[in-house]
Amino acid sequence: MRSHNAMKDVEAVDASWEAARGAVYGAIKWGIPTAMLGGLGYMFSPLYRSLTIQFKVYIQMSGMVFGSMIEADYSIREYEAKVRMQRRLQRDRAMWKSFEEQYGKDEDDEEDSK
Repeated sequence: MRSHNAMKDVEAVDASWEAARGAVYGAIKWGIPTAMLGGLGYMFSPLYRSLTIQFKVYIQMSGMVFGSMIEADYSIREYEAKVRMQRRLQRDRAMWKSFEEQYGKDEDDEEDSK
């Protein structure tokens, strides 16, 4: 017997996919300017040209990982806000529905339907 709510599993999977999308987007978004800076460094800096290929790859990966972390965090926060808003709307709709069931609809609505 499961001891936790299955809906939380679906929400966790959706959240992880959203974070992964943000991470890929961030790696691309930050990787392109990092590569451009690396190209400029290679063109104009003898110091950069003298670095080993491993260190140049490390510099490139550092920019991509940094961007990936920032964008994944941003996208997961946006996803959480969206989920909170949806839950709030569902709760308000349920409360409004119970209110209508308990007290009936407006008299104006009843007159309009006649």
